[in-house]
Amino acid sequence: MEENMKLATVEDAVVYRLFLIPDEPRDAEEHKEILQKYIERIMTQFAPMLVHYIWQNQPFNLKYKPEKGGVPAHMFGMTKFGDNIEDEWFIVYIVKQITKEFPELVASRIEDNDGEFLLIEAADYLPKWLDPDNSANRVFFYHGELCIIPAPRKPGAVSWLPTTPPTIPQALNIISTHPEKILASESVRAAVNRRIRGYPEKIQASLHRAHCFLPAGIVAVLKQRPRLVAAGVQAFYLRDPIDLRACRIFKTFLPETRIMTSVTFTKCLYAQLMQQRFMPDRRSGYKLPPPSHPQYRAHELGMKLAHGFEILCSKCSPHFTDSKKSPVTSSPLWAGFLDSLKKNDYFKGLIEGSAQYQERLEMAKNYFQLSVNRPESSLAMSPGEEILTLLQTLPFDIEELKKEEANLPPEDDDQWLDLSPDQLDQLLQEAAGKKDPEPISKEKEHYDLTQVSKSMKAFISKVSTHKGAELPRDPSETPITFDADSFLNYFDKILGPRPPESDSDDQDEEDFESLESDDDLDFETQEPGEEASVKGRELAHTSIGKSFATQKQMESLAQTTNSNSDEEDAAAGDSGMTPVDVDLNLVSNILESYSSQAGLAGPASNLLHSMGVQLPDNTDPRPTSKPAKD
Repeated sequence: MEENMKLATVEDAVVYRLFLIPDEPRDAEEHKEILQKYIERIMTQFAPMLVHYIWQNQPFNLKYKPEKGGVPAHMFGMTKFGDNIEDEWFIVYIVKQITKEFPELVASRIEDNDGEFLLIEAADYLPKWLDPDNSANRVFFYHGELCIIPAPRKPGAVSWLPTTPPTIPQALNIISTHPEKILASESVRAAVNRRIRGYPEKIQASLHRAHCFLPAGIVAVLKQRPRLVAAGVQAFYLRDPIDLRACRIFKTFLPETRIMTSVTFTKCLYAQLMQQRFMPDRRSGYKLPPPSHPQYRAHELGMKLAHGFEILCSKCSPHFTDSKKSPVTSSPLWAGFLDSLKKNDYFKGLIEGSAQYQERLEMAKNYFQLSVNRPESSLAMSPGEEILTLLQTLPFDIEELKKEEANLPPEDDDQWLDLSPDQLDQLLQEAAGKKDPEPISKEKEHYDLTQVSKSMKAFISKVSTHKGAELPRDPSETPITFDADSFLNYFDKILGPRPPESDSDDQDEEDFESLESDDDLDFETQEPGEEASVKGRELAHTSIGKSFATQKQMESLAQTTNSNSDEEDAAAGDSGMTPVDVDLNLVSNILESYSSQAGLAGPASNLLHSMGVQLPDNTDPRPTSKPAKD
């Protein structure tokens, strides 16, 4: 278990595990054979979806993991998704679908370097008892649904629930014996489903096709291995001065062999390539037309991608081992994998040996090598080695490739790169799981500001803990009271009893600072009503009272006659007992803070929005310093 936990902390990587239930006793070799068969069945069944997918860094993959540290043998996968977080959520969709198609499998411990990120996505809807400290081995997919193993309110209250976070064997036993009691709440499941909504159709929407002016060698390589575009973009995007030394004079992809072609990127890869400014070295031979040229963008994209491919090849040893060149068909798993593909109609009735059949066969071999028959890292080909191998073994005719220039598919519109404020607001609303905001009707233009006052009072009445303050969302929720005596007793238990008072004036008393001030200690000997009067006298000669709006001031503003207003104000000032309008001061101060934010995020709007209180935009042309009469 400790080994798997370390793997989960790899930056920008997602870890996923599939367990078999019921976990019947069987020897290690038999268990390994069964799980290997499941890997073959899973990767074959999902091949039509996965073969054409372009991964940012690494593909979805599964391999056998033997039993270790109390964790049963299982299928394990780890994928580095890099900058494209959609790869991570696509894997969540795949894992969810696997547990739906194979009901005897359970997906558990789906983590990245943030931990159980499924819980983070559904954080607003989780039960209060669930936190990162007790969530281990509680969250999983079973039968295609998100499930959470609950915790008993009292130790031993529920016989089938462990009092501590369950182990993997305990969790698998609970899943198999009480599947109806562990389904996550509808709101939690909806939050996760919302994030993976739209797959598998969403795969096509994540792609972007663009014309590129590329060396013929790269065109030929991408025809056989479309996924290598990701490695080329990443090499260019993460280049350093040492990498660029190889691009002063190109040795592999000469600029004079360039032709126009269509390249399929993911939107993430296309954005990474487009958003970087780069001028090639004069010695490289890559020259760009003026920006006004109709094909300037195709020339620029091709130049950047060619630099990426040249960098990849420059990192290869000129003589990499023959063991890395062993054909896929030599693997003992390949024959069974190919038969399974044929049974699942992967080839769509194409005639064996035809060009389209061969193209699908090559993609299947590539997919098999990457996801099913992954070699050890020491034997795995680097992208540069794979490119050079293809160039050596793949004959291509530049003239034939040039003929295709006249029939290129149209480019996709890249207006999605330019996001308007309204589109950004809509994306944020969708990310938060909210519907489009309703238009404000004339009936809703008058906001009830008493809601501000009520929400703030409810918030202040709450007791905060080390986890923070709870925000009142339900008006019917009973406010929490504060018991000062029990609070102090609680600290006495932690810190020990307070030392007895002493008349001595030694150094020990000076080293221990009391929580009470000298002034507060003096009030202990006074009568109950004297404390307020003493503090009142302290503030009597200050102007602090003028900063609060009083009830008398509001009454005087509402009166239409001024005959007695001066006398009333004078009397109020003499008495000094005019009560402060607490609600008015609270609302006016919050509105003043909200106005000073000038439409930006700030404490007032953040706090009110979190409590479900929406304020109107500040479109009032009047100065904020003048009090409103209504």
